[in-house]
Amino acid sequence: MKCPFCSNGETQVVETRVAEDGEFIRRRRQCAACEKRFTTYERPDVNFPAVAKKDGRRIEYERGKLRSSMNLALRKRPVSTEQIDNAVERIEEKLLNLAVREVPSSRIGELVMRELKKLDKVAYVRFASVYRSFEDVDDFRQVVDEMRK
Repeated sequence: MKCPFCSNGETQVVETRVAEDGEFIRRRRQCAACEKRFTTYERPDVNFPAVAKKDGRRIEYERGKLRSSMNLALRKRPVSTEQIDNAVERIEEKLLNLAVREVPSSRIGELVMRELKKLDKVAYVRFASVYRSFEDVDDFRQVVDEMRK
């Protein structure tokens, strides 16, 4: 493992912990050259389905894209990083359980909306407004009315 500070190839594992849910291993490392410490995470390498976009393109699934879209909807909302991580994990678990080679981006959007609805109603409406391409205030009203039921 290369040191992210000085790019030295020799690092030593100082501490290893298994995450509470057992999904990954957290390792604290120390560089042999600059002696700075950093953290690495190990997770199983699994093959997620390709994402079929509306325009017909097929792209690789990216956890970062999923997380950033959720972070954008949850911006300045009282939701912890741990809650977001757990939601992302649940979405990824559902994607893997589909056991398909590709999944429509609309399916991922629906999974995100379902998780956001559980986490924060405002974030849900924010995401829905972009995802469903709201045209006017009536579209917002419809979603808010849905949530009140």
